[in-house]
Amino acid sequence: MTVTPLALTRPASVTDAFLRRLVARVPGSSGATWKLTEVYTGDVLVELPQSTPADIEQAFTVARAAQERWAATPLKRRLEVFKRAHALFVDRARIVTDLIQVESGKNRRMAIEETCDPAMVMSHYLTRAAKLLAPVKRGGPVPFLTTSTEVRQPKGVVGIIAPWNFPFATGISDAVPALMAGNAVVLKPDNKTALSPLYGVEMLEEAGLPKGLFQVVCGEGPDVGPTLIDQANYVMFTGSTATGRVIGERAGRNLIGCCLELGGKNPMIVLDDADLDETVQGAIFGAFGNTGQICMHIERIYLPESRYDEFKNAYVAKTKALDVRAAYDFGPDMGSLVSTDHMGRVKAHVDDAVAKGATVLCGGKPRPDLGPAFFEPTILEGVTKDMLCGVTETFGPVVALHKYRTVDEAVAFANDTEYGLNASVWGGDVTAARAVASRIESGNVNINDILATAYAAKGTPSGGVKNSGVGARHGDQGLLKYTDVKNVAVLKKQVMGPRGGQTYEKYVEGMLSGLKLMRRLRIR
Repeated sequence: MTVTPLALTRPASVTDAFLRRLVARVPGSSGATWKLTEVYTGDVLVELPQSTPADIEQAFTVARAAQERWAATPLKRRLEVFKRAHALFVDRARIVTDLIQVESGKNRRMAIEETCDPAMVMSHYLTRAAKLLAPVKRGGPVPFLTTSTEVRQPKGVVGIIAPWNFPFATGISDAVPALMAGNAVVLKPDNKTALSPLYGVEMLEEAGLPKGLFQVVCGEGPDVGPTLIDQANYVMFTGSTATGRVIGERAGRNLIGCCLELGGKNPMIVLDDADLDETVQGAIFGAFGNTGQICMHIERIYLPESRYDEFKNAYVAKTKALDVRAAYDFGPDMGSLVSTDHMGRVKAHVDDAVAKGATVLCGGKPRPDLGPAFFEPTILEGVTKDMLCGVTETFGPVVALHKYRTVDEAVAFANDTEYGLNASVWGGDVTAARAVASRIESGNVNINDILATAYAAKGTPSGGVKNSGVGARHGDQGLLKYTDVKNVAVLKKQVMGPRGGQTYEKYVEGMLSGLKLMRRLRIR
């Protein structure tokens, strides 16, 4: 592993004036601030205002007034904003990349990939929104004499609580379909990573989004979350399962909907005919991409006994060769964890595993010589379910290798978890790999890939099962979840009851005969 520390110079685009302009958007009437730091160095970048409950209530008041005007704007004009925004987001991807890097510490390759997500979401829904939001006329209970029309209406103001691992992608991408549908948005990013989503809002307004429609409030979750949920008409949350339960319970008490993308303990099954080089490369990204801080990343790898040593040796060698360091260029393969606190959690998982008998094949230690929150890419062997990292999401560059004897055993191991967000199956026979994928209890399963093929397929819903979440982003439901349905029904002639002089018994007889006829004629 390359460990040469570099003298760092902050990206030229990230000036003090630029950062002050971004955070000036955040209401903070108490004067309290959060020291938002450059992860690679620990230096303070800017003082981020912290929003009080009164600030949050006011943000919703402003957003609600703007939403009424926005909902009355023709859909065609609303979508024109996002056509312009798409061009802006692509043109300024490098500036966004700079912001993502300074606030999160991820390597530049992952940061530039993150910038692509909102543009991809915009592109998809620009082609689907008009159809999804158009009224749909359907038949009514009495053929030819009744109709029922499905009318989609915005929910109002959507509260979005975004995580620190992909602040720009989740903070902006989750807001795009909500805004297209005619809603306003109040976003709470994580304090550590508020800069890139703030710039995203600025670009949307430059593209023509009405001011006031997209509000950003900041603060620690327990301080900000309750007021945000109580004021919202719908909540979109990405984060831990424990926090998701709290949000879901509060949303339920308020009788509002919510979508929760939560944790994962994601497995990778390698079949005996998998290509070694491709599988090893996939596992490198699966475990160490974004420094292991991806909800859909791999923490458990199951290998056939016949190929275990072959894979292990190649995987360990490739992991040891990774270029891990702080840099604002495309050189490093892996960057920093997001904070020293999170680095402590990852270290605690590894230390616990070692104390209970696991073997460290490579890595396993913090690297303060590289930066305050760096941790080595780590491969473990002999991990069991009595260890923290055997059952709990570590969310860092740590992966465990396991042997299996039969495919049935591998599937059982993969499903032996309370989570079900993502899984990966690798094999030369795609038909056989599909058969294995069909048996895995997961909202996403990638064949011969780790996660990008599923997550980047914006036309298909992506969500979790079991304790990994409720609802989904992407696909038609990724936009429709931000709407309410109004059923407008029309009766053209009064036929719902006995005609003049007809007994109710005769009416019932005719009604039941009509039901049989409708079934034979396949009339709905």
